Amino acid sequence: MIEARELGFDWSPRMPVLDNWSAAFESGTMTALTGPSGRGKSTLLYLLGLMLRPTHGQVLIDGEPASALPDAARARIRSARFGFVFQDAALDSTRTVIDNVTEVALYRGDDRQACAHRARELLERFSVDVPPLRKPTQVSGGQAQRIALCRALLSRPLILLADEPTGNLDPATTRTVVGALAEHAHSGATVIVVTHSPAVAAACDREIPL
Repeated sequence: MIEARELGFDWSPRMPVLDNWSAAFESGTMTALTGPSGRGKSTLLYLLGLMLRPTHGQVLIDGEPASALPDAARARIRSARFGFVFQDAALDSTRTVIDNVTEVALYRGDDRQACAHRARELLERFSVDVPPLRKPTQVSGGQAQRIALCRALLSRPLILLADEPTGNLDPATTRTVVGALAEHAHSGATVIVVTHSPAVAAACDREIPL
């Protein structure tokens, strides 16, 4: 479980983003964070993912405070427990598609051959029909987003955070991606999705407007 307790964040004293925001996200559920642009949805996702430290309040992982830990300790938690799908895919343009999918798992010490096999399975599942040795600059925006999803799902993370994961996708692929996220949640993971799509929000187990 991941929990935000009286969470607040300010980019500057004159730019408060969140103030005393609390919510708990249970294992086995997919939650949509919704609301107009500028409400701090992406910032909240970065806070929950331990990539930003809150101005006040805390993020707890399985009941243990985590957001105030040193950078190295938070990085270890992210590596062990989290998967991320960023809004802009955040692929490394200097590395191949297959390397982008497997790099996080290999960094954690997972078996290289097993990672490559599962990566190819995921790429096929999400119809990323490009040569694995192609670079991200040689794929479309929709393909890049699906590659990022493959990377996030590769190690079956206990917590998966996704920022507009269907923003560049056609309706059919959107249904496939949302179905995969729901399946991952219902296998026992915690999935949190930032979305502007009513259809994506409706597919979640609950919706939290910001």
